[in-house]
Amino acid sequence: MYYEEDFVEEVRQRSDIVDVISSYVNLKRTGSNYVGLCPFHNEKTASFSVSPGKQMYYCFGCGAGGNVFTFLMEYENLTFVEVLEQLAEKAGLELPHQSDSAADRRRRDLRDSVLEVNKLAANYYFSRLKSEKGKTGYDYLTGRGLTPETIVKFGLGYSDANLYRYVKSKGYTDQILKETGLFTYDEKRGPYDKFWNRVMFPILDRNNRVIAFGGRVMGDARPKYLNSPETVVFDKSRNLYGLNFIHGRQEGVIICEGYMDVIALHQAGFTNAVASLGTAFTSQHCSLLKRYTDLVYLCYDSDGAGVKAALRAIPMLKATGIRVKVIDMQPYKDPDEFMKGLSKEAFEERIREAKTSFFYELDHLKRDYDMQDPEAKTRFMNEVAKKCLTFDNEIERNNYMEAFAREYGVRLEDFRKLTAYHSARMVGIDYEKRIQGREQKDRKGSGEDGIAQSQGIFLTWLSNHPELFEKTKEVISVEDFVDEPYHQVAEMMYEQFYKEGAVQPAVIISRFQSKEEQSLVAGLFNKEIKELTRDEEQKKAVNEVIRSIKRYSLDHRSRHVTDMGELQHLIEEKKRLQTLQIML
Repeated sequence: MYYEEDFVEEVRQRSDIVDVISSYVNLKRTGSNYVGLCPFHNEKTASFSVSPGKQMYYCFGCGAGGNVFTFLMEYENLTFVEVLEQLAEKAGLELPHQSDSAADRRRRDLRDSVLEVNKLAANYYFSRLKSEKGKTGYDYLTGRGLTPETIVKFGLGYSDANLYRYVKSKGYTDQILKETGLFTYDEKRGPYDKFWNRVMFPILDRNNRVIAFGGRVMGDARPKYLNSPETVVFDKSRNLYGLNFIHGRQEGVIICEGYMDVIALHQAGFTNAVASLGTAFTSQHCSLLKRYTDLVYLCYDSDGAGVKAALRAIPMLKATGIRVKVIDMQPYKDPDEFMKGLSKEAFEERIREAKTSFFYELDHLKRDYDMQDPEAKTRFMNEVAKKCLTFDNEIERNNYMEAFAREYGVRLEDFRKLTAYHSARMVGIDYEKRIQGREQKDRKGSGEDGIAQSQGIFLTWLSNHPELFEKTKEVISVEDFVDEPYHQVAEMMYEQFYKEGAVQPAVIISRFQSKEEQSLVAGLFNKEIKELTRDEEQKKAVNEVIRSIKRYSLDHRSRHVTDMGELQHLIEEKKRLQTLQIML
């Protein structure tokens, strides 16, 4: 869904950032700003600053920053559109008229109707659990160790095969009910409940809307677990059971296989547990989890199927940039059995002892080789060396090589040579040359970082000292900010100043889509640098930063110019830089 920029800005202006953030963070006034403990990383000393004047926040500890939209997107793990619509509703603003095509209207109406029926069904199933017919289901749940509070928290229920009659009495047509996936339509029997004589597990999305159900049969019927089919509101590869209970960034998320595993862990206090929904773990699940954490604990069943599922999930999670550890459930099959057999403290110990995915994979790789056979052991070592090369970060790779050498009693120097041999073979060039090339690239990158730093510092000075716009306009302009996102920021700052007489940081932040860019831009407006004074040291600093930016800009333009006259002009400008002095 797309909303016009004017509407986005109106929502932002009506959503005071201090009011919004103070409902999540304990803020205290300090001068013109508010400070508190950062909600995005652990800290004991407040480094999280909220500026009512700039309508933005910035953490000097971890670098997180942005405006009111950024904060809610990051903290609540919502999309921009979800945040915008949420804030618009709180501000009493009516959403702009959406597409008026008949197809779009039908699609919206269908989604709304399916969600309404799902909500009715969840309430109906919940009410049936305490009925005479539902006693079997209630006894099953309490027999599995669930407390009444847990049953209420997860909205668990019981299906008695009378849902169809109930929702029909509410006026819904068969055309709508077919789309919910809750009913089966048979030419001979007519419509009837898909779920019956089952304990019901409502599946909620991040906005706590019921989007689907899972049902566990009472008795020996098959299948043991039955799940809703995919519908207009439910995509099982893009949702996780229990995710609606997770808010904000997590130090780690536990992934289980089943509903009861998640519920058992939540009841024990591990409220960061989720499970995939009757489907194999997917790359979409990985992308979804990345919004919540950088560390996942795999807590799959300890049987062969669970091991295969873990080995399949590990590379997908790592490809998304998520670190993976594997929790050992033995001698129990799953978290549900573990909690019944041991305790919360025992599970906490298993979390602390969880193996990194690297060593978990090695443990299972080793089973394919006879470690008493020199030839088989050599093949195993070769496979491990290749696996070490999957670490892009050299420090991390070296740490794992050292850990492997200690664990398996291998001489580290020998193992390094083996890894280097495979690296050279994989890349197709000499190993030492590859390292030298990387070092040259790193040196080049550090120079460019220095220029970026100069551009950032000067933009910070401009935002804090608007008088510099006029004092430097004959020397430096938007075109001199070559790198992104500094060029974009400079364009907006210069436009705002010369049109409106002031820079509005929160508006500028809104123009950037990714949270990384928004945090970087927020940092420009909150950079801790010395205040400008009229002494000679500060004049020198400003002139040096401007010369650095201008020199880089002229070099950049020189590399792309084709006209000799223009090239000569650039050379003359570069000479004048040596004597450049800006009067402050």
